[in-house]
Amino acid sequence: MSPDQSQTAYAASAADLALRALDALRGVGGTAMFAEHVERAEDPKAALAAVRVVGADGFAPFLLGDAVFHPQDAAAVTQSFAVFPPAVSTPAPPPDGAAEPWLVAWRDWATATLLARFTKEADGQPDSELLAPRPAGSPVLDGRPSGGLADTDWQRWSVRMGQLSPLALPGLDGPVHFSARTGAAPLALARGATRAVLRRDFPTAARIARWLVLLHTEGVPLPLDPAPLVDHLGLYGAGPRLALDVAIARRLLGLEEA
Repeated sequence: MSPDQSQTAYAASAADLALRALDALRGVGGTAMFAEHVERAEDPKAALAAVRVVGADGFAPFLLGDAVFHPQDAAAVTQSFAVFPPAVSTPAPPPDGAAEPWLVAWRDWATATLLARFTKEADGQPDSELLAPRPAGSPVLDGRPSGGLADTDWQRWSVRMGQLSPLALPGLDGPVHFSARTGAAPLALARGATRAVLRRDFPTAARIARWLVLLHTEGVPLPLDPAPLVDHLGLYGAGPRLALDVAIARRLLGLEEA
């Protein structure tokens, strides 16, 4: 299989897993979601890659819904780390078209942290810091916008925070979350989400909106009400990933599914 074919297979499998997570969040589908996705896949390697791509968002049905995390799920997630070793956050630039190492590293950390949370009473499970250590830093920590009238850093920063939307879940906390809730960051996120909507980039808007929703649930003052924004984004069908982002945001807000 060529690299392009592999990437296509990985993307298709990730979309399928996101749909499974969406169904599980809504109380539809079978049990052992991760394990079932891998076991039923025509290409198990692509299915394991999907587990890493969807990452922490795959835990949403267990965090926000009634789905039960099974030992088989833990084994599937652990296997995905074995087949695709965790990213290492380095200052070196990534290859063309590849995700920045710090971005993948933070997403890996979130997945490993939630895996440890749901398997803390099980024997033989790897320590989350050994599986995917917390990265030392990232542009979202070093380049946070100041909020001044001449400041344009909020545009790039808010998009980067959107790329880290799988961290916008209960049960996770760290430097990225502190960066999101302090200083001018809430305003930057609101501006970023609004800009994405105006540009009709609804997937980016939904990812940034998840941070606004999380801050809202924490009682952080925001310059906009995230509920109407989430309702608006729910009107646009752009695949299972957008639908999953909106469903997670609605659950965090305590809203019924549209």
